[in-house]
Amino acid sequence: MQLPAPAVVAATALIEVVRISGLPGRRGDPYPGAVVAHWAGDEIGDVLALIASLPGSAQHRCGFSPGWGVRAYDDVLDLPLYEAAFCFSCDEVRMQGPAVPPALAKQFFDADTEQGQALLTRFRGVVR
Repeated sequence: MQLPAPAVVAATALIEVVRISGLPGRRGDPYPGAVVAHWAGDEIGDVLALIASLPGSAQHRCGFSPGWGVRAYDDVLDLPLYEAAFCFSCDEVRMQGPAVPPALAKQFFDADTEQGQALLTRFRGVVR
């Protein structure tokens, strides 16, 4: 999977993990849901490397019902640099934010691979 430009990824100082509860009301609005964890420090590099390693996949149809998302912030912590919402049913991820070029806004990943399952396990591990 492709992430925003390397400089943007390098500027990521905090990642919020969101348990998504629905779809945004308007395009560009954040995905609604509870923030269930924060990843910082070395975790950021580990998680972003895992996300970047997700193999591509063909498009599947499920209606896009994401369950998990991440919001990445720089050290100012005001507005997210980018947000990614993951649907592990249809293998689709939607990204948005000022650092996301249109070509990266909708991507497909193979959720059944080792990397896909590792990411899902990591998400589930923050909710106890």
